[in-house]
Parts: sequence; C-alpha cells; structure tokens
Amino acid sequence: MSSGLRTPRPLFAPLSPSQARSWLRALERFGVKLGLDNVRMLLRALGDPHKAFPSLHVAGTNGKGSVCAMLDAALRADGRKTGLYTSPHLVDLRERIRVDGRMIGRAELGRLLGLLKGTIDGLLRDGRLDAHPTYFEVLTVVAFLHFAERRIDVAVLEVGMGGRFDATNVVTPLVSVITSIGLDHREYLGPTLAAIAGEKAGIIKPGVPVVCGPERGPALAVIRSRAAEAGAPFRPVWGKGRRWESIPTRAGLRFLYTIEGESYSFKPGLLGSHQGRNAAAAIAALRELGGSGRIPTPSREAIIRGLESVRWEGRLEIIGRRPTVYLDGAHNEEGARAVARFLREEVRGPFVLVFAMMKDKAVRRAARHLFAPARRVVLTGLPYVRAMKPEAVAGALPEFAAKTVLEPDPGRALRLARGLAGPDGTVLVAGSLYLVGAVKKLGRPA
Repeated sequence: MSSGLRTPRPLFAPLSPSQARSWLRALERFGVKLGLDNVRMLLRALGDPHKAFPSLHVAGTNGKGSVCAMLDAALRADGRKTGLYTSPHLVDLRERIRVDGRMIGRAELGRLLGLLKGTIDGLLRDGRLDAHPTYFEVLTVVAFLHFAERRIDVAVLEVGMGGRFDATNVVTPLVSVITSIGLDHREYLGPTLAAIAGEKAGIIKPGVPVVCGPERGPALAVIRSRAAEAGAPFRPVWGKGRRWESIPTRAGLRFLYTIEGESYSFKPGLLGSHQGRNAAAAIAALRELGGSGRIPTPSREAIIRGLESVRWEGRLEIIGRRPTVYLDGAHNEEGARAVARFLREEVRGPFVLVFAMMKDKAVRRAARHLFAPARRVVLTGLPYVRAMKPEAVAGALPEFAAKTVLEPDPGRALRLARGLAGPDGTVLVAGSLYLVGAVKKLGRPA
C-alpha cells in the first residue's frame, strides 16, 4: 500500500556488529532528552520515512506493549504487512523492530546504523542539530527507515515514555491509543495522575480518533478534555454500548467484549484477566480503522484469530515446568497488582518470588502486592547503574524480612527459588523487564 522512500539518501559504510554495539552504548550517555526538533531534523535529512506508511500509535503506563502485540497480530491475521516498534528489548536489541513478526536482520541493522551515524555527524558539523540524538531517537529513526524500505502496509508504534515529547510522536497516526494511566516515571512526567495523563495525551492529533482505556477519575477527564481541544473523536473502551466480561471455563478464562452491538468472544494468547482488558482496547482501536480510508477494519474473525494467537515475551511468560516458572516485568504498582491477581486466581498455593527493581521505581508500592502472598522472596541484583541493590529493596520492606533471602546473581537466585519451590511449586520472576531479560539470557532452566 505504501510507496516507500522516494528521496535519495547518502551512502555510508555499514557498522559491524561490534561497531554497532559500541556506538549504541556510547549513545546511552545522552540519557533521556525530551523534545522532537532533533528527530524531525534527522528524519527530514533522510526523506521523512515516517510519512511513507500509515500507523497506529499506542501510549500508556501499563499494557501498551501487549496492546501493540495484539494490534500487530490482528492486522497480520487480516493479511496486512506490518511493522512493529516496541521497547525495551529483553535479550536482543533487534526485538524492538519487526516486520511481519520477524526481527530486523543484523546486516540490515548495521547498514541503517551506519547511515544514521554518517547523517548525524554531518548534521552536527553543519550546526543543523542542537544536540546529538539519543539512543531511543536513533532506534526510532532506524525503525521508520526499515519500515519504509520494506514497504509495509501499516506500523504499530509503542511510545517509549510519556507521549508529548516521545520520539515516536512525529507521526500522524490513523488511531491514537492510551491504554492506562498510573504513577510511573514521575520525575519526567509529573507527580499526579492528571499530570501524567496530560503528557500521554500529547499523542492526540487533530481529527485522529483517540481510544481511551482509563475508565474514570482525573486521567479520563484530562484525556477527554485534550481530545475535545484537538477536535479528535473520543472513543472510550468502556461505557455505554461497550461492555467487557470475564467468563470462567474448564479450559481457563474466556473474554467477551461487546462494542456497539458486535460481540467478540476470545481467549487471548496472553495470560491474565488484565490481558482481556488490553484486548478490548485493541479491538476498539481496530474498529476505528475503517473510517481512515487507508486501512480497512480487520474482519471480526481476523481480530479474534490474532488475539488468540498473539505471543509477547516477558508478560506472564512460562519458561519452565516442575516447578512452573513465570516471567513478568511487573515494574510498577498496577502491573504488580495484575500479576498478583493472576496468581491468586490461577495458581494453587503460595509461590516463590525472585525480585529486582530499578531505583527510579516506587518499590514499596509495587513490591508489597507480590511479597505478601509469596512463600519466600529471593532478592537479586542487575548489572545496571539504575538497579536497586538487593539489600536496599530488603530495607524498604522490613516487614517481610523473615521470608526474604538475598542472592545478587540472577542465575543463582533462580536456581535457589526453584529449589525452594520444589517440583510441584511455582516461581515468579518479576519487578523489572531488565530482570526478565537477564533470566532469559540464561536459557531455559535446567
């Protein structure tokens, strides 16, 4: 459907895998930079690849990665060639950039990074860039280039953080989606739900439908108000004519979402009742495509097929049996509460928790939901400056000291937890997607 890039681009030497790793690692020193001027300048120099395809744009505190995976799966089930851009990755950086479910190739990534590095160096020499683009900005532009060159039909783009100043916010999508609002990244987005909602509502564009996941409270009010200001059709996931049900069956939970008289009955490929709610947001967004004139609404059958087949690593992912080992990021209170609800509903008996978290997270707010029902808690560490030391986590939750042990090495922590759980027990690894990635790198538990 898309014609791809039309503007000739300069040729630069591709980066080898080791050169790519070194350059990207060096970019991390630029940290988080809010603003879109640099990204727009870089894209303009490369022929505006983000304008070569239509997109769906997804923001939110929790659930946005899962909703993106569901949107991508449903669109592919309907025969569309899709691009999917998400963050962070768990094991391989190439996970962030996929076409039709397949990660960008190593050679292709090296070629595009070489192009970006040469273009950035030239723009900096000419004084056309105010500052060096960040790690996230560079990867976002790589994704746009890859999608344009592969002539995708439609892209699904996950906001990295916030929305208003996120590098992905240069697109004018067919649909904007805001999955949920919670108290996360407060140092960047603001101290209240209303302030955070305002930043995430920054993805709303004039005339573009906005699908709103929050059901009530100040977040809903802010998003509704911003949509009205922008002249963007406001589409709540919940409310009059839009109803969601969780239906227990012998084969597990099924979900029923009814929207404007049409019902979707499905069992998502992702575990947990919260994924039924994420699926409702995906359905509501997909139904808006028909009005765009560019991508038709996928058939009801394709949507259900996509929801039931979707896979998304690190979200209640099972990586071992005897004992059963679940991985989930659960890096904030809303995520931890959802995982605790799943364990309460689906797992018999207490579980053993392997836990690590980053310093910038509200550790007490999240951890208490998982520490309280756990039989034992194994606190571990991560090789990142932002990682909270195990002893610091223990100090923040002294009431759980009697059932807490410290094992700084994630591999040894998992082996200890498996032993404590026994073959008939359950282990949950949670608290950070960085921890999930570290455990996945170990391979399948023995």
